[in-house]
This record gives sequence, C-alpha cells and structure tokens, in this order.
Amino acid sequence: MPEISTRGLEMPESPIRKLAPLAQAATDRGIKVYHLNIGQPDLPTPQCGLDALKKIDRKVLEYSPSQGIRSYREKLTHYYNKYNIHVTADDIIITSGGSEAVLFAFMSTLNPGDEIIIPEPAYANYMAFAVSAGAKIRTIATTIEEGFALPRVEKFEELINERTRAIMICNPNNPTGYLYTRREMNQIKELVKKYDLYLFSDEVYREYIYTGSPYISAMHLEGIEQNTILIDSVSKRYSECGLRIGALITKNAEVRKAVMKFCQARLSPPLIGQIVAEASLDAPEEYYRDVYDEYVERRKVLIDGLNRIPGVYSPIPMGAFYTVAKLPVDDSEKFCRWCLETFDYEGETVMTAPAEGFYTTPGAGRNEVRIAYVLKKEDLERALFILRKALEEYPGRVMEEG
Repeated sequence: MPEISTRGLEMPESPIRKLAPLAQAATDRGIKVYHLNIGQPDLPTPQCGLDALKKIDRKVLEYSPSQGIRSYREKLTHYYNKYNIHVTADDIIITSGGSEAVLFAFMSTLNPGDEIIIPEPAYANYMAFAVSAGAKIRTIATTIEEGFALPRVEKFEELINERTRAIMICNPNNPTGYLYTRREMNQIKELVKKYDLYLFSDEVYREYIYTGSPYISAMHLEGIEQNTILIDSVSKRYSECGLRIGALITKNAEVRKAVMKFCQARLSPPLIGQIVAEASLDAPEEYYRDVYDEYVERRKVLIDGLNRIPGVYSPIPMGAFYTVAKLPVDDSEKFCRWCLETFDYEGETVMTAPAEGFYTTPGAGRNEVRIAYVLKKEDLERALFILRKALEEYPGRVMEEG
C-alpha cells in the first residue's frame, strides 16, 4: 500500500476535535454532554446578517474576485477605523476563514525550514499550518502561575537564529484569554525591527476585552508596517463560524502579491459568506454590547466556579472567551477521555480540551485543560458542578500537598 506523506504524518491532531467521537458515543448512550471544549459561540448571529441570507435573490451563484468582493472590503475599512486601524480596501484580502489567512501568510513569507517564534500555549492549528508550509515552530514558554504573561526579551533572543523568520501572537489569546500589554507589544515591535522579522498577529477576539487597558493592535505599532500581517475573521465577532470568512491585512504590497497567487489558485472565498458578512457590519451597537455583557457574566461564573473547586486554579482571562485551568489530575487527556467514556453524574458529563495539545514542549500542560465559556450561565454552573463531581471520582486524581 502507498505510504502517507511525511507532512501528513507530522500534521498534529486537533486537541479540540479529536475527542469528538467519544462525545458522540456518549450522546448516543443517552448522556448529556456539556461542551466546554470548542470556541463555537452560542449567541445569535446579527439579524441583519441572517436577513441578508434570506433575501439573496440571484440567478447565478458566481465566483467572487479572488481577493474578495470590493464593497465588502471597502466597508471593512470603516469597521477597522473604529479601532484606530487605518487601512485601505487594497490592504485587505478576504480568505476562507481566519485559518486560510494564517496558512496563506505562512506560505507566502516562509521557506521550508524557516522558524516562527510563538508563545505557548498557542492555538493548535498554528502548528498544523506551519507543517503545511514546511516551517518549524519554536515556542517560548508562558506559565499559568504567571498568568501567561510574556517572558523577558532575552528569552526571545535566545531562540533567534539565522532561520528565524517571524513572530506570531494571538491577541487576545486563544487558548489562555491573555491580553498583551502595551509594554509587551512594544517589546515585540523592537524585536521585529531589530531582526527584520514578520509579525503575524491573530486578532479575531478584539471585541472581547475585559479590562480598562487599551487594545493594542499590531497595526498600531509604528515603524514595522511592512513587517506586520494581521489575521481576522467574522467567526467569533458575529457567531458566524460556518460562513468561513476571514481576512489577511497588510500594508506590504509584495506580501499581498504573493498571497494573491494562493488566492487565485483556490479561486475565490465563499460568495454567500461574504454577502452575509458584509451585511453583518451593520449590526447595531446594542448587538455588540449585549454579546459583550453576556461574556463578562459568563467569565465571572466560570472563573469563580473553577477556583472554588478544590485543587483547581485558573487565572482571570482578560480577553476572548477561553481560560486554561490547572486540574488535580495525572493526565488531562486521560481525564477528558474518562469523563466521556466512563463517568456521568445523573446522566450528564463535561467535555473540555486537553491543554497539552496547545503546547509543543513535551509534557507541558499535562494537567491543564482549555475551557470555552460559550454556554449560557445556567449550563456553565451545572457543568462546573459536574466537573467537581468528576474530579472527586477520577481514579487518577492527584492529592493536594499539605
């Protein structure tokens, strides 16, 4: 039988989705599963977007331009202006989700063997896209004990060599919910300038910042405009994960020219998705405020509840809708599997994402899970209660010292 490619063998499994068959099997047995494992918002899509979908009246569903519909890109510039991100429609390339934006950014700027420095834990699919591009991830550790703050600049410089090509951040961060400070963003800027690196910045969670600190976009950093590539998506902003509409934004014309070759090879981003995404930009301020307020309340329920469970610790996330929590278990993947295969409490169980899959350092995150607070508050409270019961029964529980 022919062999699988090296790239196919190296491609990591998603820590978010790989336990999905076990969850389905539990559901098939009649167990209710509280899904805390995946960042699929349950809040409604803007009505203006849904109305646009219903009103589509076309005789032909044609290809869109490879870089995306012009009217949508023009309208996006006004959205970014609200965040003091000043770009033109020509700076924006529409992609099939934020994932394709990351992949095309990597493919357009990295050669096989080039290295990207990424703080860990990190969104697991970055590793997958790096494999696709033949690039190598070099991770710089952040720790739950320090709230996942960036380490000193010297730690970055220890990793920089002749193969280093880029730094990548997610801000606010998935999976930790960490928000980079102005000092940290300036530290990254100076490294990018000093070593002439690319800066890939995934900013799909900018709506969800729970602190008085200002939102610092990579696009706000002066002096590295030609180095910066912004990744964006409507998936989290408007609960439109299924539209598969993202964006790659850069003022670097040579990068855009290279990205467009990949865009033309895949023909066009989804037509229907762009129509709905363009209409969704008309969502009223009330929509954003209601969604934001709901996440603030959910965050409080989750973090307060987690830190009341004996042996569990979670820092307070300042952005996005995730947290990484430390559990008193020997192995979080074994615990997550056990919850789905063996455990239930009154016919219910919980599903979280083992955090080890968000690290590349062997053994890191083994007793941590990522939790997404994308359930209504009542369900979060019930899920926390069931998590407590599961930890009390789990045979691999690690007893607290003292």
